[in-house]
Amino acid sequence: MTSLLVRRARLVPIGPASAPAQGTVDVLVEDGRVTAVAPGLDAPAGVEEVDADGRWCAPGLWDQHVHLAQWTLASQRLDLGPARTPEQALQLVAERVTTLPGVPIVGWGHRSGTWTREVTVSELDAVTGDTPVVLISGDGHHAWLNTTALMHLALPVRDSVVRENEWFAVYPRLATLVGNDGTSPEAVRRTLDAAAARGVVGLVDFEFGGDRAEWASRWAAECDVLRVRWATYADTLDDVIAAGLRTGDVLPGCDERATMGPLKIISDGSLNTRTAWCCEPYADAHRLEYPAGQPNLSGAELRYLLARAHAHGLEIATHAIGDAAVAEALGAYADTGAAGSIEHAQLVGRDDVRRMAELGVRASVQPAHLLDDRDLTDLVWPGRAERSFAFRWMLDDGVELALGSDAPVSPLDPWLAIAASVHRSADDRDPWTPEQALTPAEALAASVDGQPTVGTGSRGDLVLLDADPLAGGSDSAAVGGALRTMSVALTVVGGRVVHSVL
Repeated sequence: MTSLLVRRARLVPIGPASAPAQGTVDVLVEDGRVTAVAPGLDAPAGVEEVDADGRWCAPGLWDQHVHLAQWTLASQRLDLGPARTPEQALQLVAERVTTLPGVPIVGWGHRSGTWTREVTVSELDAVTGDTPVVLISGDGHHAWLNTTALMHLALPVRDSVVRENEWFAVYPRLATLVGNDGTSPEAVRRTLDAAAARGVVGLVDFEFGGDRAEWASRWAAECDVLRVRWATYADTLDDVIAAGLRTGDVLPGCDERATMGPLKIISDGSLNTRTAWCCEPYADAHRLEYPAGQPNLSGAELRYLLARAHAHGLEIATHAIGDAAVAEALGAYADTGAAGSIEHAQLVGRDDVRRMAELGVRASVQPAHLLDDRDLTDLVWPGRAERSFAFRWMLDDGVELALGSDAPVSPLDPWLAIAASVHRSADDRDPWTPEQALTPAEALAASVDGQPTVGTGSRGDLVLLDADPLAGGSDSAAVGGALRTMSVALTVVGGRVVHSVL
């Protein structure tokens, strides 16, 4: 931790009781904490100074749901986002095979939920030959592999995609297919630097197949840029418990900026893959093996994991997208007394939102997903739009909201998440279910890891912004546009400058 004096800053008020600051103030950070906020502070000897020149000072932003290695890899993968049909995806793959013959291909980002037919391994084989190809869907819950890739990864040969638990289990083995997979410390450092440039001071890393020693290695290799909370999955839970690590403990080999996070449980699937577990069938249920989706664990298995993690001092982050999955997860929290979050909470029942508040379970949500899932929701969850991404219900009922990206499903950009929660549209259409929108102040408060308006005792995690993020206005499209393009002049973590254009 280091010290810093920021002069002539305007404080951004955080929280419903906060009033806009009058004029500019100086902010002194010493040993990682804000120790004074007032005009005209005396500078302690040897403390670095920066002049905010009237810029807006807010607590640093957090992304509460990131798959860091996957996000780092995304820039190196074949971008399938533009593919609106299986044929377009196949054309993109065929072009890559022609350009780089024999080089294994990992693609990312197709949204097959709106495609009108199922894809097959045989049609992928027809354009790829013996080149191994793995095409990961934009929700991360299934992959379309050709036969060569299936065999290389020791998967049973089939003519359909690999889904859910089977896919999650094989994902860490992709490195055996592509060799240097682009997640070196240098690559991760570039990703962290880019996040810092958007005002991010911390993230929760939910990477599949990782282990705690990986972060110790990164820390030693100068990846100590942001605060990190590392989440374990069930397959590494025994190791975490044996090490005596509890949520909030410093990770071995790191400092207090890198800590133990929660146990992550994926209790159901996704909307795009039609595996999110719902109370009602999907509109295209005739195409599905499980008409209403399905859970990935039984109720007993879910409760066992929650109880075991809770007994050893770990919070739990439970992925639940469908309303049936949300209800089951809340029942498990109630039965075990565990603390933590529902990750995504995309489709919710009205009473379950109230129960979430009663149990003190946090809603860790990703507003940018609503931009991608708007049309698909209307297609396969007809009549359920008002219960999708129900942020207003949650906030009004007293549920703690924590915003994130789920990168690489959405970009690691907190301003995109904030803008999406305020103006629920990505195009010229009117906002989608605008009654569920947040105000800029509410969205910002849900993006700063519970930190208040910068003041004495605050963490020394600050951002200086070139515009007022709470400027507001009656035109939500204009407000959303201003938030998406927010310019960050300075990012500070524990008094240490990690990004500056001053």
